[in-house]
Amino acid sequence: MTANKYTGIIFDLDGTLADTLDDIAGSMNRVLDAHNYPVRPVNDYKLLVGRGLDNLVRQALPAEARQPDIIKCCLKEMMDDYDHNCLVTTHLYEGIHELLSALAEIDIKIAVFSNKAEPLTLKIVSQLMPGMPFVKVAGARPDMPKKPDPAGALMICEIMKASPGEIVYTGDSDVDMMTAINAGMYPVGVSWGFRNREELMQNGAAVLVDNPLEILRLCL
Repeated sequence: MTANKYTGIIFDLDGTLADTLDDIAGSMNRVLDAHNYPVRPVNDYKLLVGRGLDNLVRQALPAEARQPDIIKCCLKEMMDDYDHNCLVTTHLYEGIHELLSALAEIDIKIAVFSNKAEPLTLKIVSQLMPGMPFVKVAGARPDMPKKPDPAGALMICEIMKASPGEIVYTGDSDVDMMTAINAGMYPVGVSWGFRNREELMQNGAAVLVDNPLEILRLCL
């Protein structure tokens, strides 16, 4: 235990730590265009991000194309394209670097848990936040159910050697708030991400923050 109110914070990645929207939309739209499907406005992807790239591909395809073989093919193409283009415009939100540094200075453990494929999650975190003392960076993998299942969050909780009630779970979507509640953690919604305040409150956010450093103040 530290002298702080909370022992650790688990962060979502997309829409919470980093603005990844343009690169995700760009990759998926290139796949759609290659198959002569209509491309989607970038803002459409705000509602598609959060439940994994397989779900994003399925929902981005026109309804008549949502067949298993087409989804599988397009998912592979999207993953290949995104692997090469996931850091073209992706960047940390203003204040995130300062927040993470400040949390480390007061001995609050930090981690990342995303529904993005784990290799892509690791790639983005290592490039945008090199040297940050994350106790764990976890993404989607075959042996771990996706959020809002609490298994991944609880696994990180064990690594932090903390009880769920000592952990803040921070994210920008309904999935994140449900994950926090399912894991017994403190759900904090961020207003600068891909979803709106109403969605966060309706899905259990205990508090909404409009600036990253507000998260620091919650922990003291």
